[in-house]
Amino acid sequence: MPSPFETAPAASAVPITFATRSSWDAICEGLSPLARQFALANGFAAKPGACLTLPTADGKIAQMLFGLEEADSKSCDLFRPGALPGLLPVGVYRFANAPHDTRLATLAFALGGYRFSRYRKADALEVKLVPPEGIDAKDIARIAEAAGLARDLINTPSNDMGPEELAQAAHDVATRFGASFGCTEGEELVRQNFPLIHAVGMASTRAPRLIDFSWGDPAHPKVTLVGKGVCFDTGGLDLKPSSGMLMMKKDMGGAANVLALAQMVMDAKLKVRLRVLIPAVENAVAGNAFRPLDIYPSRKGFSVEIGNTDAEGRLILADALALADEEKPDLLIDMGTLTGAARVALGPDLPPFYTNDETLALDVARCAKEENDPLWRMPLWPPYDAWLDSKVATVNNAPSGTFAGSITCALFLQRFVEHAKSWLHLDIYAWTPSSKPARPEGGECQAARAVYKLLGERYG
Repeated sequence: MPSPFETAPAASAVPITFATRSSWDAICEGLSPLARQFALANGFAAKPGACLTLPTADGKIAQMLFGLEEADSKSCDLFRPGALPGLLPVGVYRFANAPHDTRLATLAFALGGYRFSRYRKADALEVKLVPPEGIDAKDIARIAEAAGLARDLINTPSNDMGPEELAQAAHDVATRFGASFGCTEGEELVRQNFPLIHAVGMASTRAPRLIDFSWGDPAHPKVTLVGKGVCFDTGGLDLKPSSGMLMMKKDMGGAANVLALAQMVMDAKLKVRLRVLIPAVENAVAGNAFRPLDIYPSRKGFSVEIGNTDAEGRLILADALALADEEKPDLLIDMGTLTGAARVALGPDLPPFYTNDETLALDVARCAKEENDPLWRMPLWPPYDAWLDSKVATVNNAPSGTFAGSITCALFLQRFVEHAKSWLHLDIYAWTPSSKPARPEGGECQAARAVYKLLGERYG
């Protein structure tokens, strides 16, 4: 993704003036008579998202007007300036006045320039911004580039983004930053004691695998990221309807966001010993597919009864979390597009997170708000843990009831985390159903920006 910024300040940069309904009258009075008359003749009234080009007397662009919500409005979108790259004529621009949050507006501008063009040529957005003073443009460009990586991986259809291709994408990221890379594939998963990863992926002609790379000084605090990499999910023998299967190319969104987060961490050179684990599979249907009520061992030593083959993400994460936990990391984080229950409860824009670390919970909530990367804490409610009990195995992967699906998934995963000092679980959607400023329809970098801020504060 090309940089959204002009590398050197441009004296000729076109100013963008932000206005709200309450500030518009004063701004209008400050315009030249020609510009004021043009704005009024075009009916500009600072409606949020409204954009108007003000011409000079010789027909060139004098400045841009852009409408924002009132700062105290409940509907105020701090990413509103992210619509600008798709509205502005080709050129170099600068902020003439401060939006509600200058850093977030700059980030939104950078994120809003994303286009997925692998299969259909998209017009290049030849729009650049001179970064406002006091803004760390390098860090914002780093975040935007990583977000573009996550979006590209999620948007790529499953025929071109299977376990092998996901492993190659992880290898590219690892190689770029000098990380040590390994990958356990196919039957070797059984020999290396990853039976659940193998069980979920064994019915596909595309071999399952566990991607594993490490970076950083071993003396630094250990931070391990685990991402769900289900490259396509049919539901297995508990087959999804066609409507439920339609979006399943995005079921590796946890892996994509973990890779984006890892790229941010390594590019920023945070003082951590980073490990990234991605179980990559395709949950397919075939004669050797795992079945409801099958029982499999797990790396942790638990036996797992399969209550539902469509609850496969937690199975592959369980083996990866068990491996991660063996190192007793200071912070263990997993991300996955796991439950429809999370979307029923909180919708697509607000992923739940789970942790028993109260300090971590407060820090995550604060960073999410400050980064405009919304997250909402949900409880690891102990009484529901009994719902996972099995009469014939240690645990069932999916209770038979319909209640609290996101919570019971988190409780299932918690059973595989014993030694990590802190654990954070994120049940993300990784998709924007309809375009919003800075968030085009399609694959989304979700939760990674908030967690990056958290890690930067702790280990920067």
